[in-house]
Amino acid sequence: MKTSKNRWLIALSAIAIHLSIGAAYAYSVYTNPIHEAMGWSKTGITLSFTIMMALAGIAAAFFGNFVERNGPRKSAILAAILFGAGQAGAGVAVAVDSLVLFLLTYGLASGLGMGLGYISPVSTLVKWFPDRRGLATGMAVLGFGTGAMITAPVAASLMESIGIQMNFYILGISYFVLMVLGASYIAPPPKGWMPHGLKKDIAAGKKVVKKDLSQLTAKQAVKTKRFWMLWTMMLINTTAGIMMISVASPMAQEVVGLSAAGAAAMVGVMGIFNGGGRLGWAAISDYIGRNTVFMTFFILQLIAFLTLPNTTNVLLFQALILIVVSCYGGGFSNLPAFIGDLFGTKQLGAIHGYLLTTWSLGGILGPLLVSQIRERTESYIPVFYVFTALIIVAFLVSILLRLDIKKFEIEAKQKQQQGIA
Repeated sequence: MKTSKNRWLIALSAIAIHLSIGAAYAYSVYTNPIHEAMGWSKTGITLSFTIMMALAGIAAAFFGNFVERNGPRKSAILAAILFGAGQAGAGVAVAVDSLVLFLLTYGLASGLGMGLGYISPVSTLVKWFPDRRGLATGMAVLGFGTGAMITAPVAASLMESIGIQMNFYILGISYFVLMVLGASYIAPPPKGWMPHGLKKDIAAGKKVVKKDLSQLTAKQAVKTKRFWMLWTMMLINTTAGIMMISVASPMAQEVVGLSAAGAAAMVGVMGIFNGGGRLGWAAISDYIGRNTVFMTFFILQLIAFLTLPNTTNVLLFQALILIVVSCYGGGFSNLPAFIGDLFGTKQLGAIHGYLLTTWSLGGILGPLLVSQIRERTESYIPVFYVFTALIIVAFLVSILLRLDIKKFEIEAKQKQQQGIA
């Protein structure tokens, strides 16, 4: 039962991996410099990001079983190779003036690396923190949410000083090294391992570790109602968040007359709330429960989407947008811990991958819905009412999930009592 590994260093390793792949969110700093230097269309340059984001969620689902079979270390190293090669390969694409190669490297390879790198450390991290699942996954996903905040100014400085091509080489190699360093320390704990302090508290009767609802394989999990309820909740939460992120600046300028500079500042603060929401909401979930946190998300967003079309106050409008963005980030950090609670840690990585298909789908639906509604009505106001309806659906599903969990627990308790009798 003894181990030489330190679980906080395991968490730091996961953060190193997520910090690297999260850097891809800084793609917007490349658009204008590449367009001006290479003459490629902005649509083509942005397409590489669309490919990467679509593939990230699909790859997470595709590689889930690979992670379970091969372990977090091999999976994270493969992710480092794919993501590092994708970023450095973008430099080669610039050098040979090939937009197609840019799409294949920054888009395809980086997307595969991002999806695999996202899920690689998570199931292991949950096993190391049976007492603080939310906090553990929150720390890792915080790294993902803040990666772009570090990369954006660094990339801008590098492009100005040494050029676009060298920027991609340096960053690609840096991501690879950081991810491999993180992967080299990650390992699952021995079976049945618990932190010493937790064991003492359990023995003294101070703490009771709540058992997972079940221990299911990925194939078994997808056949349950609970899986599809959680999938629906995640899809709506993700769609709402990505919608808001995609149009926050023009929306705030049009609806409440926020200045362009003010809107740019708000977008920067949104990054902080996205990252902070990932850690904050995940930590809170350890105390109030994952399902309660999701219900809280939907209540807050319901208030936000009902208030947004009726306010002219610039500060209130921005505050409501920031709340929606924090719920978006919190959804991703709560998801792995919620999976552990509902389906156990047997194949958490694979189940997590399947649920991350909502990431890809939400990334398509959110911007598509808002752009279509804005184009047809020439206003953002109807957007808020459409998302109000979606959030109501998500809230009702969260209530049904809570009832289903209670029913399952009661039935399990009755079976146990009958077995004892």
